[in-house]
Amino acid sequence: MDTHRDGRSPEDAGAPPPGTEDGRRITSYVRDGLVFDVVDQGPLDGEIVVLLHGFPQTAVSWGVLAPLLHARGYRTLAPDQRGYSPGARPRGRFAYRMSQLVEDVVALIGTAVPRGRKVHVVGHDWGAAVAWTLAAARPDVVATLTALSIPHPAAFMRALFTSRQFLKSWYMFAFQVPWLPELLIGRVDPAASPRLTGRLAAGQEPERLVRDVEHLVTSGALTPALNWYRAMPFSTPDQLKKVAVPTLFVNSDSDPAVGRAGAAHTRGLVTGPYTLHTLTGVGHWIPEQAAHEVAELLRVHLADAPREPAPERDR
Repeated sequence: MDTHRDGRSPEDAGAPPPGTEDGRRITSYVRDGLVFDVVDQGPLDGEIVVLLHGFPQTAVSWGVLAPLLHARGYRTLAPDQRGYSPGARPRGRFAYRMSQLVEDVVALIGTAVPRGRKVHVVGHDWGAAVAWTLAAARPDVVATLTALSIPHPAAFMRALFTSRQFLKSWYMFAFQVPWLPELLIGRVDPAASPRLTGRLAAGQEPERLVRDVEHLVTSGALTPALNWYRAMPFSTPDQLKKVAVPTLFVNSDSDPAVGRAGAAHTRGLVTGPYTLHTLTGVGHWIPEQAAHEVAELLRVHLADAPREPAPERDR
């Protein structure tokens, strides 16, 4: 039987969760029989910031930024998302469609947060796409949205077919091919062939590149992680909705994977307070390459959010 790391079974999930209400940490949570690992750090009584990683990383990618948030009194919850957590690897690409990725985060919030309270959500890369869609679909649980690197999904799709973004996103189409990407990536030694592996993670520091690719290959997460891309045809209407919560979008001028066209289209897709900040001389890997700059932007963005609790709603 699947259990939480604190010993609770999925059937016990209706009991008071090991979150803010009883002053305990959570190390995992369960949704539909899948067990998701969570890194829960910072003051237990602090406002919660949910950190959503992208490809090909895990919650470890927040290791530089998260302590800066803790120092300002925030508690962070960083899950290893669907496919990255060993206990949450369903088979088939359909299981990785965006609606499921969003509901995974809703389940985390329902486990860790008292009813009626909202959380701040910060996402990078694929995690930003999930964060955008979550904020559009469930503004009742999101206090603020911060997206790093990736613009609103509808803006990204527009840029994909109206700008050079199509050329920058070649790998998304390559990943649609069955088994071949796994074969090629699995044979790459990131330590011995950093140039070849760098096509997966252009601009990433070598030691972090080795960390991420080796984990992806050796942990069994490679095919599930690629299924995020392979599930792209199963889009959801929520990905096209406008976002009403206060939003901060942070991109960078040296990102080899994401151009500026998507950022230009994003403003019209946010109806609430909106800030765009472009980092200078920073590549795609913003949470680690520009953690201090992001932390300062978040200091202002999170502090400006309304503090009134959300109305109660069954999750």
